[in-house]
Amino acid sequence: MPVLDREPSKDLGGGDGLPKLPLPALEDTLDMYLRCMKHLLTEEQFNKTQNVVKQFGAPGGVGKLLQSKLEERRENKANWVYDYWLNDMYLNNRLALPVNSSPAMVFPQQNFRAPIDSLRFAAHLISGVLEYKTLLDSRSLPVDYARGQLAGTPLCMEQYYRLFTSYRLPGPERDTLVAQESSVMPEPEHIIVACKNQFFVLDVVINFRRLNERDLLTQLEKIARMADSDEEQLPPIGILTSDGRTEWAESRSVLMRESTNRDSLDMIERCMCLVCLDDATGPELSDTTRAMLMLHGGGLAKNGGNRWYDKPMQFVVGADGCCGVVCEHSAFEGIVLVQCTEYLLKYMSGSPSKLVRAASVSELPAPRRLRWKCTPEIHKLLASSADKLQRLVKDLDMDVHKFYDYGKEFIKKQKMSPDAYIQVALQLAYYRCHGRPVSTYESASIRRFREGRVDNIRSATPEALAFVKAMTDGGRSTGETEKMEMLRGAINAQTKYTILAITGMAIDNHLLGLREIARELKMEKPEIFKDEAHLISNQFILSTSQVPTTVEMFCCYGPVLPNGYGACYNPQSDHIIFCVSSFHESSETRSAEFVKCLAQGLLDMRDLCNKCNSSVKVERQGRTLETHTQTDTNWQNKTQQRAADLTKNQPAPPQVLVKTPDQTTVEAQTQTSSHGEAQALKNGSKS
Repeated sequence: MPVLDREPSKDLGGGDGLPKLPLPALEDTLDMYLRCMKHLLTEEQFNKTQNVVKQFGAPGGVGKLLQSKLEERRENKANWVYDYWLNDMYLNNRLALPVNSSPAMVFPQQNFRAPIDSLRFAAHLISGVLEYKTLLDSRSLPVDYARGQLAGTPLCMEQYYRLFTSYRLPGPERDTLVAQESSVMPEPEHIIVACKNQFFVLDVVINFRRLNERDLLTQLEKIARMADSDEEQLPPIGILTSDGRTEWAESRSVLMRESTNRDSLDMIERCMCLVCLDDATGPELSDTTRAMLMLHGGGLAKNGGNRWYDKPMQFVVGADGCCGVVCEHSAFEGIVLVQCTEYLLKYMSGSPSKLVRAASVSELPAPRRLRWKCTPEIHKLLASSADKLQRLVKDLDMDVHKFYDYGKEFIKKQKMSPDAYIQVALQLAYYRCHGRPVSTYESASIRRFREGRVDNIRSATPEALAFVKAMTDGGRSTGETEKMEMLRGAINAQTKYTILAITGMAIDNHLLGLREIARELKMEKPEIFKDEAHLISNQFILSTSQVPTTVEMFCCYGPVLPNGYGACYNPQSDHIIFCVSSFHESSETRSAEFVKCLAQGLLDMRDLCNKCNSSVKVERQGRTLETHTQTDTNWQNKTQQRAADLTKNQPAPPQVLVKTPDQTTVEAQTQTSSHGEAQALKNGSKS
């Protein structure tokens, strides 16, 4: 039986009052693991894995011991998997942050006619940031609620409070997520402005008063003039933060030998956020170009040194209107980034620029340029980091595609979940490009639980494989009605797995916990984690995430493997935005080809739905048609039972279904939760 909370506290507020993350039953996870992997392995590999899994889960076996230790850990921790997950997903990862880890949100193209326009935009944006931070500091931000037919389950809000108060400190083997939560560390009252690879301290509170927008613009104008001064140009130290984490940790320790550098690092590490005033980069500013520039800055020759990648929030304001946010991902999920940026863009469009306000602070002190003492060793490190970033810039293969043939409204009319439908379309696209299924990652929020972050929805289901094969290999031999049944079966399987994931009952976090508790106990690594299937299961060649917005903008990120794809999508009523990334160096992948297969697959799926709908209508004219498609197999009955166990044992059940006028869909991590209960009820039918 899974381990569940019986009586979560009644203190709601998104933190301590929420139930603890459940611990799934060992047998359920092992059964699901085999089911998820069977069609991704050869027969020989699967037979071996089956024996290894059986041995691991046997009575008196190592799995039972590790499970009992995890049960103890769950009793003693607010969230039994949080530390394991944070280290495994982010802090242990040695890859460079740009492209590999840090996602970006790309704003609509701005039309700046003169240099002052971009500074006005930046001043207005900073005003919005200060308003939002006031809500956070006073804990006045309304709690997010899960949306569903019984809208009202509160979600954990802890991630919001790390937006402007945390920092990812590089380490030689593992980074540290530093959060400024103690009373010893005062709340940051300054922003770092990056301009022409120089860093400036912009105090936003002077004489106990927050600067108004006019004052902010005045200070930004001073910074722009100071940055233009050739006499004081300092090396682009920010480029060091774009390197691999171990290399940056070593470079930082070299910088720290000088007290001047220590002071500058301290100011950056304690700041609220960065505002990067970028130079114009060239004439072509397509969605794809802007996405790439937001992820890596275009390398040292453009704005790649005008960044500090360890800070959670870097707002980019380009002189050419290329604007957005780059986010260090370890502190929070994409949904929090969306909520914050939507607040800012709505603030900027809803409140006119307040540049004529009186009561300015007279004689504002000039912003301070951060100084660096650079030895020949540091210059050598800068050259090395710049070279590696340039290679990454050349390697990224990005394709932003706006699919205008239909959007989520059409999918809802088929009584299907838009998220599940798009996931099946991604499986179809990959299969048509590469002729095989691969391990797929889709993030699913577990914020219904205390300190909840995400688990993985394994979208490469056997049902999805059956459907994509019928649509590709057996196109002529399989009838349309049969294909439609297969599509519904694939969407049903995806939906069921999503329910498991968002109720804390999926397999990835559980397997990670079992592996890490064995390491803590200094046991020899269990055979299940040395088996080839485990390696294959964690090679997420297709890394996907739904990041929907209500404001015109889109999210993008890079692949997680050299031969993989990153696929971020933003479903709107009548269109879908896809950001597909891969690496040029891989001979296996090509983003444009994937997008072509994806667009064609979406058209084929639409045509299939329309044909089957038409034939059903024709048949109904002659007689009353009763249809009942039975797609449940034993495993699906078991998944329903697991979800039922969870809801039965908890007085305040996690809300997992989103009810719309014509369908029931599942809310995944990637679907934006609304702020405030009233808004949650108002938006209850959105998916």
